[in-house]
Amino acid sequence: MHAAYLSLGSNIDPERHLRAAAAALRGRFGEATFSAVLRTPAVGFEGPDFFNAAAIVHTDLEPQALDDWLHALEAAQGRDRSAPRFSSRTLDVDIVYFDDRVIGPAHGSHLQLPRPELRHAFVLQPLAQIAPDFVDPVDGR
Repeated sequence: MHAAYLSLGSNIDPERHLRAAAAALRGRFGEATFSAVLRTPAVGFEGPDFFNAAAIVHTDLEPQALDDWLHALEAAQGRDRSAPRFSSRTLDVDIVYFDDRVIGPAHGSHLQLPRPELRHAFVLQPLAQIAPDFVDPVDGR
């Protein structure tokens, strides 16, 4: 089994979409660890505040299969991937870390791990709540 560290966010009916995401994650992966939900301003565009959280799930899926499953979850919650990258959304769930793997274009994948958004507090703060001793496999922090 693999440990997947996820970032969740929503700024369109966020309570409903984050609850639905938590239920779907538990339904597919069993026990999951969730952070508290933080309210943060939109980054990169003017829009309603986001509600952000982090989760850890244990999975038998490989990273790309998990990413595909998460995209299907987002779509089930009304995520419009044709919208601009920086825009309001019903649900955004990203893999931040997957065990200690490093994946990216140099490794022949469009999926990038660790996730580049790690510099943002809306990813780091919730993740630090549930994985305070995790060590980044790239920079050792």
